[in-house]
Amino acid sequence: MPEDVRARQRTGTGLGLLLALVLGAVLLTALPDGNDREGGGCSPLEIASWSADEHLTGEFARYGDDATRTDDWTGGDGTHSVRLPDGRVLWLFSDTYLGRVHGPPNPVGESYAWRDRTAPLVRNSAVVMDAGGRLTATLPAPFFPDPAPGQWRWPVAARVEPRSPGSSRKVVRVLLWVRTAGQSPWIYGVPTATEVATLSLPSLRVESVVKVLDQSLVADPSRRVLFGTTLVDRGGWTYVYGGDDGRAANRPASSAYVARVPGGRLGEPSAWRYWSGSGWGLRPRPLRGAKVGSAFSVVPVDGTYLLFTMASGTAGLTTVTSYWACSPTGPWHGPTRNVSPALPAAGTAAYNPQAHPAVSGGDLGAGGGDGRLVLSYDVNWLRTTGASASINANVSLYRPRFVSVRLTPAG
Repeated sequence: MPEDVRARQRTGTGLGLLLALVLGAVLLTALPDGNDREGGGCSPLEIASWSADEHLTGEFARYGDDATRTDDWTGGDGTHSVRLPDGRVLWLFSDTYLGRVHGPPNPVGESYAWRDRTAPLVRNSAVVMDAGGRLTATLPAPFFPDPAPGQWRWPVAARVEPRSPGSSRKVVRVLLWVRTAGQSPWIYGVPTATEVATLSLPSLRVESVVKVLDQSLVADPSRRVLFGTTLVDRGGWTYVYGGDDGRAANRPASSAYVARVPGGRLGEPSAWRYWSGSGWGLRPRPLRGAKVGSAFSVVPVDGTYLLFTMASGTAGLTTVTSYWACSPTGPWHGPTRNVSPALPAAGTAAYNPQAHPAVSGGDLGAGGGDGRLVLSYDVNWLRTTGASASINANVSLYRPRFVSVRLTPAG
């Protein structure tokens, strides 16, 4: 059984995305290709420096520890964000604890804030941050209801786009992963489908959910592709990245894929086209050279595309690395300089690195201005027993942490 499957089983609760992400090696190689450059201005980039973002990390701790309500967010993983037209930021999470947090000591006398073991665990949640950067409310949870018995939805990337092409009215589109309960190695759920939810603005009411790619008939679950781990907007197109679950089938790593959709049409299945290796068609094919965990993050910086993922090997328990390309379809080059952010306790692991342009600052271009890119990473236990009780006994563990990185031309 692969190490990342064993790591996921150690949580004991089916929490989040740890299976496909811990030790989710990205085995990217520099493959010469005539399509290597989308246009001028692309240059290799790497992380120049990084620092812990105490403000954002502390804001989620403050909000999660607020005991004035029992139906709001107190911890979660699968962290994604999108800035709304009125300046608010919508934060989306996968598996989420609600309930009330109690001050230390916890029931076994440790100096941690804690949560009762009966606290509700829901499959997804949505939390609103005001324009000033303060978290203010948890929307009714689960925000996206289960599509059928034994299935659930995990929200991933989101964007604001026209309700229809050319429309002045805006909506939020949220990519959803549908999972179906399964047996080992599918203890985190069998990948089933990609959906797109449409949220009204400014109310954030769920108007509709549309299935854009059904994978339920693909016989081998490890070959099923779910899209939406990250989005990139360029040239009137939305590039939607995804991955399979190859590591659950003892393959060395998962494969990365990308789809392309015209602006304003994410919720139209007929508008989706998938990279085939040489063009855009109706069947997705793996990106050349890209082997990833099922969740990673891609962000454009000037003419260069940066991909963030956990490092390969045992470093993938603690270390985020990056790769670069000159086109949304690659090929990808790297790895470049790593980031090894702090973990809160021995026996924990970092996973699911995600970029958050919504809360990043200034021009991200290397060498330009005071630009910084905010990355989050999620944290969970690796221990074999008692993980659920330990998460509740120390509520600071199952929450996102943030770092700010600055970029430089790769040497």
